[in-house]
Amino acid sequence: MTMASTSLSSPPRSEPSRSGVSSPRPQFDSDLLKAYMKKLLSTTLQSSQWPEAKDRDKVKGWMKEIGERVKERMLEIQPRGFKYIVMTQINENLGQGGRADMVCHWEDSDRVAQEIFSNDSLICICIALALRTY
Repeated sequence: MTMASTSLSSPPRSEPSRSGVSSPRPQFDSDLLKAYMKKLLSTTLQSSQWPEAKDRDKVKGWMKEIGERVKERMLEIQPRGFKYIVMTQINENLGQGGRADMVCHWEDSDRVAQEIFSNDSLICICIALALRTY
């Protein structure tokens, strides 16, 4: 009985296509997404106010809508070859300011786009990651 052995420390090799020429990796345009996110957050939340305790489901609705619309736009920009993660957080603005940073590049083609929106009443942070799947 013979078994092929592989080293766990060696990186996997990319397989060439059947024609012998490797196809270019898909690219994700994070600048295009960032511009969309900026406009989306502004138009969705510009006149919004932090709700009273009994209406906090509004915040969940805003976060869900923003997350879904960002994901849909990501699929329009690059429909194949990536997994998409969108994180949206909305907090009451009590003058505390806000900052969000995330960089998660495992491959050269992975991308991250982030946008922060604030008005006198709330702060929204939206972070979107496009991770190459092949």
